[in-house]
Amino acid sequence: MAAAPRPAPPRTLDPVPPTLRLHRVAVLVLEGAKPLDVGIPAQVFTTRASMPYEVRVCGAEPGPVTGGDGLSYVVAHGLDALAWADIVFVPGYRFPDREDPPRPVLEALIAAHDRGARLAAISTGAFALAATGLLDGRRATTHWHYAQALAAKRPLVQVDENVLFVDEGSVLTSAGAASGIDLCLHILRGDLGVAAANHAARRLVAAPYRSGGQAQYVPRSLPEPLGERFAATREWALHRLDEPLTLDALAQHAAVSPRTFSRRFVEDTGYTPMQWVMRARLDLARELLERSERSVEQIAADVGLGTGANLRLHFQRILGTTPSEYRRTFAKGE
Repeated sequence: MAAAPRPAPPRTLDPVPPTLRLHRVAVLVLEGAKPLDVGIPAQVFTTRASMPYEVRVCGAEPGPVTGGDGLSYVVAHGLDALAWADIVFVPGYRFPDREDPPRPVLEALIAAHDRGARLAAISTGAFALAATGLLDGRRATTHWHYAQALAAKRPLVQVDENVLFVDEGSVLTSAGAASGIDLCLHILRGDLGVAAANHAARRLVAAPYRSGGQAQYVPRSLPEPLGERFAATREWALHRLDEPLTLDALAQHAAVSPRTFSRRFVEDTGYTPMQWVMRARLDLARELLERSERSVEQIAADVGLGTGANLRLHFQRILGTTPSEYRRTFAKGE
């Protein structure tokens, strides 16, 4: 029987480094907007001490907007919010393949992008971004049910229906509502670092990290006890990152063969077991770089990578930067 997980060390530091000003987020509510899609960015980025963002929910004009699923909205802001925002979210909406959003909405999205704002679509919000032409020649995704419709309507868009989200820099797209949370956490990691994203994930009771390249859904159902066992194994591993973690050890904890464990683990996370362990170790290293004064050598030992040289190698290979540069970017008080 596996030993009980060791408790995580207490977190006493503010999870977000100080910023010069609040990041500005606009959530654009279109006709037929889906309530979950609207609520996700509005809640994730809502202004609080641990989340230095200001959110404005807007529409084509201030006032009532007819939503989907029997709900309607009253928005306080019009398209001027897009000229104000650093990030514009376009939640999904009903019947996106029938009619494009009004021309003033598309022009406001283009103008926001041209002045440097990022545009992020959740689910069928990708149809609105595609109507601007900003997705032409780029990879994008949307809810799997609408992926073929998007590809047919916008043939210049490289639609990938087998991923949770796509980050093309200035334009980002995600699949169904739950993957909107993954996209928001991905944006938080880029803006504020892994500690802030993990803090937000805990507040949302959400998985702190799912690969954007993970499949939107598994085409066959998995036995529930197996899914629970794999979640327990991931939790068990997260408390032992400083120890040797082999495929055999993980499979033994999950009580399945290494071959079965590897196959099902990829379906569950989008990574092989050892890729996931490496990402988990790097995430812990990133948090220690952000929140502690431990040396690179000490952190490498803490996360099971042995030496500072090994940590630097994997940091550069996977994250494209060095531990020291990462610390300068995200360390508290920098």
